[in-house]
Amino acid sequence: MFGQNPKRGVFTGNGTELQVQSIFKTIQGEGIFVGIPAIFIRLGGCNLACNFCDTEFENFNLVDIEEILCKVGKLALNSKNEQSVNLVVITGGEPMRQPIELLCRKLLDQGFQVQIETNGTLYRSLPEEVSIICSPKAGKKGYAKIREDLLSKISAVKFIIAKNILEYSLIPEIGQTSYNIPVFVQPMDQGNQELNKENNELAVKLALEYGARLSLQTHKFIGIE
Repeated sequence: MFGQNPKRGVFTGNGTELQVQSIFKTIQGEGIFVGIPAIFIRLGGCNLACNFCDTEFENFNLVDIEEILCKVGKLALNSKNEQSVNLVVITGGEPMRQPIELLCRKLLDQGFQVQIETNGTLYRSLPEEVSIICSPKAGKKGYAKIREDLLSKISAVKFIIAKNILEYSLIPEIGQTSYNIPVFVQPMDQGNQELNKENNELAVKLALEYGARLSLQTHKFIGIE
């Protein structure tokens, strides 16, 4: 959306309906589950408007949770009608702005592994089995500390790295060390070959310096969503 999206507040409800942009089968391209076949549930709307965000999440519809589960179940099957995909990634936009607790519980009950990617500004009491990946975003004054109620539940923190943007050119301390949370660094895709090269080099340098894990958007290399 490149910062052109409206900043949306929390979407209330009991979780039986959610604002969904798309549901699709792909390969998880980044983070702790990189390379694993996955069903992505991309929810609509975000409470932030980041000018480097290249994801479309505003073209969404209100979808019944049973319809979501049905589509996920069908997409998880291979050509032999056997389930070949076991990971479901709920992303956005910002998934924590919607009541996803019920969806997570039902997916887990059906035997799926569930991953959430959040910017860390909102909180929901999700089932303990859910893997929460926090990708915090810096404001005008830099990064804020991750909210305490979320910190202890995070599986990994992913920092976006850009050499030409001061606040994104380092690994900040925002609470991850006290909980021994694994840290990933991911070069920002700025749509410019030279800038991206510099971002890649800086991400590698930071990974080596701080013992962080390098995360590349491998889905872009192979041309999939």
